[in-house]
Parts: sequence; C-alpha cells; structure tokens
Amino acid sequence: MNTVVLGGVGARGRQPGGPGAAPSGQLIDVAVVHHGAVGVAGEDLVSWSMTLSKELLSGLGTRWAHVQGVGVTAGQLAAELDLGADVDAVRGAAWLHDVGYAPSLVQTGFHPIDGARFLRSHGVPELVVSLVAHHTGAEFEATGRGLSAELAVFEPPPQDLLDVVTFADLTTGPDGATVAVEERLREILHRYPDGHVVHDAIEQSSPSLRAVADRMQARLPRV
Repeated sequence: MNTVVLGGVGARGRQPGGPGAAPSGQLIDVAVVHHGAVGVAGEDLVSWSMTLSKELLSGLGTRWAHVQGVGVTAGQLAAELDLGADVDAVRGAAWLHDVGYAPSLVQTGFHPIDGARFLRSHGVPELVVSLVAHHTGAEFEATGRGLSAELAVFEPPPQDLLDVVTFADLTTGPDGATVAVEERLREILHRYPDGHVVHDAIEQSSPSLRAVADRMQARLPRV
C-alpha cells in the first residue's frame, strides 16, 4: 500500500466533522482502483489530488480538460489571495471537484455527493470533502434531485474558500478554456434542455452564482 501524510491542510478543515474524516497528518491509502488499474498519488495533497483526478477522469471526453483548467485557475487565484493554511485544501478541491463523474464512483448520480463520499471514505481532509460536496450551487441541484438529506451530511465549508473553487469552475469552459461567468451559465443552460434538473438548478442558482463572481471581483480587482 502506498501512503502519503496529509499535513498542514488548514485550520478550518473541521477534521472530526463526519464519518471517515481523517485528522491532519494521518496516513491514508493512496492506491485507487479504476478500470482495473491502480493509480499512485503524489507526495502531497495537491499532487495527490491532481493524480487521482487524472486517473478517474482522463477517459471521460473533455471532463479532464475542464478539471485541468479549474485546477490551474484555482492555483492562480490562491496565489493572489491570502488563504493561509487552507491554500492546499482549496487547490486540492479544485482538482477533485468533478471526480464524482467517474463511473466507478457513481452512487446517487449527483457528482458532488458521489465525489465527496468517495473522498471521505479515503480519508481526505474534511475541508476538501466539504468544498467538493458544496461547489457551484450544489444545494440547488440536490434539492431538485431529492438529495438534500444526502448533501446535508457534509457540513458547508467557509464561504470565502468555497467562492474560490466555485469561481474557478464558473470561469472555465468544458474544454478548459477561460470564459466569462455569464458565458459559462449560458453554455450550461444550452447544454441541458428546459425541464432537466441541471437546467432548472442553474436557473435557480444563477443569482447566488453571480454573487460569488461579485465577491471574487471585490477580492481580485484584476478580474
């Protein structure tokens, strides 16, 4: 078994926050079985997250390209913000935010919950788990899918940290290219027809997602 020590994951990680949560510095198993292969992670939380995400998502069309864009953008945002001890958790969550799309992880069919469940079961720090579970207005789609109770087992992360992951997602298109928030919202609404749970959730969450962009613009005058 390959292991990595996840130390220094952030003062706001709420490590005792749920079943399977791992305290900072705990050794965790980083062998991940996927399509009969074993992917071995890197030496720290961010590189572990990158490796795991690539292992799980690289075969899913443009999904891996999108995640790479989100990961890079979150890293750039983190470099300009004072995230303190939480910086690696935010960067790791950006790389991991869509792992729940991996077919081998699907349980509910809602990727934030499925991804968060998997990460918690592998001892990933609870702050990372909660950022994945709640990214990009997940509560709206969870309601539409009848999965609010399943989402509620993951405590919401600090809003300022969640904003970074969500904003990185909202400014990255399906192919990994940087896009404006309004363009991203239009693209999702176009991709999913009226009446689809994702379409409805984006329509309902758009005001709060635009508020994320506004908050980030206030924190990052260059945006």
